[in-house]
Amino acid sequence: MNATASHEQKSHTLFLTLVRFRELSILIFIVLLIVVTSLKTPAFFTTENFRNILLNISILSIVALGQTVVIITRGIDLSVSAMIGLVAMMVSFTVVAFPGVSPPLAILLGMMLGAILGSFNGLIITAGKVPPIIATLGTLSIYRGMVFLYSGGTWINSFQMPAGYRALAKAAPLGIPNIILFAVVVALVVYFFLNYTRPGRHIYAVGSNPEAANVAGIPVQRTIFMVYVISGLLAGLAAVLWASRFESAQTNTALGFELQTVAASVVGGVNIFGGSGSVMGVILGAFLLGTIQNALIMVRISPFWQLAAQGLLILAAVIIDSAIRRRLQKLGGTGALS
Repeated sequence: MNATASHEQKSHTLFLTLVRFRELSILIFIVLLIVVTSLKTPAFFTTENFRNILLNISILSIVALGQTVVIITRGIDLSVSAMIGLVAMMVSFTVVAFPGVSPPLAILLGMMLGAILGSFNGLIITAGKVPPIIATLGTLSIYRGMVFLYSGGTWINSFQMPAGYRALAKAAPLGIPNIILFAVVVALVVYFFLNYTRPGRHIYAVGSNPEAANVAGIPVQRTIFMVYVISGLLAGLAAVLWASRFESAQTNTALGFELQTVAASVVGGVNIFGGSGSVMGVILGAFLLGTIQNALIMVRISPFWQLAAQGLLILAAVIIDSAIRRRLQKLGGTGALS
């Protein structure tokens, strides 16, 4: 009997350790994927190729981190892609009309516009009591429609943009492209915010148990409003970087991008039921998606499989999270993942 109890205790300890360090399992999967792809296509395992992967996931990482703070509170922001499209169009038209606008000012303008759009989402959800998935699905259509309304169906091309604006994302004064540095800085700021500030801890508390958080005196509605503002602000930053990197602002900019941000968050270990998630996990989730996309291209598999891979990863992540939650509840835990 003692031997059985000891075996169960070891099993429980191992399980809790794996839950606590889920990022390690993602990293192991990435390494295996890299090894397998490199054996089939040696050109995959090159410095230039990994640089391309980092460039491709930089904007995804920024927006996914905003999506993450929303998901931790049991919400979701499906409007991020439309916000990127609208802000990219508005800022690009502004810098073309006023070439004297400096790149830093363009960034501030984009973040301000994104925060305004995000606050509109937050108001609908907190004051209007509309479920997040419905509210942001509605604003997705509204913002996407505003892209056409604002632009009149036209778009901004590379030759119209000021050189400083085009170089904003791609310049590399430190030897590393600016767009990667932006992603690193955002990741560090979000990490510090979630782990070392009171509002950050409130986000986890609201996601874990809104009723208990309210009883504890945490401003639940204000916290929920805040996370949508953060999501919009980061989407606004991503919009400026998107227009700069691709040197254009079109009516279909970032179309369908919201799926990738949700995938990066959930695959990175953010609990879709709220209450848990880490910055490192999200970055690894984004890198995994970028690696899969790049690998499929390198081995010449149809890009349509990229969407299938994202969908499968989301399903797998949600199923794993549900299984972990049930196991934790059996062990006497709260079901919240950390």
